[in-house]
Amino acid sequence: MNNHKAVFKTGGISAEFIAGAIAKHQSNTAIGAHGAFLGQVRADAVGGKQVTAIAYTAYEEMAAQKLSEIRESAFAQFNLTCLHIYHSLGLVKAGEICLFVLVSSDRREAVCRATAYIVDEIKAKVPIFGKELFGDASHRWKVNR
Repeated sequence: MNNHKAVFKTGGISAEFIAGAIAKHQSNTAIGAHGAFLGQVRADAVGGKQVTAIAYTAYEEMAAQKLSEIRESAFAQFNLTCLHIYHSLGLVKAGEICLFVLVSSDRREAVCRATAYIVDEIKAKVPIFGKELFGDASHRWKVNR
């Protein structure tokens, strides 16, 4: 069985969690490369207001299914050893990490290509929704670009 999983995390994803996830792979000496993508909440200016946080919600059952399909597709296309996807749900403040993808392989090229593919697929296909919150207590639903 491929070593991979997707996990929803409540709130921002800490640097300690990210470091720990990477450290857990040091015992697998067949791995020659890791690729990590970290999505961070930006304090965008929108209509004269600044984003202070994003509240993430998801249709969790469907989101988990889509993430599973993306993982299986990535394993089928790229020579991967390991793949982990962590996405925040709930409130994530500007500057905090909301998406952490860790891709491992014996070779660098597979990691680079797979990481880009996985992040693009998550953005395009996974039903996770972000409500941008502003300092004045107003909000708007985020549109992925």
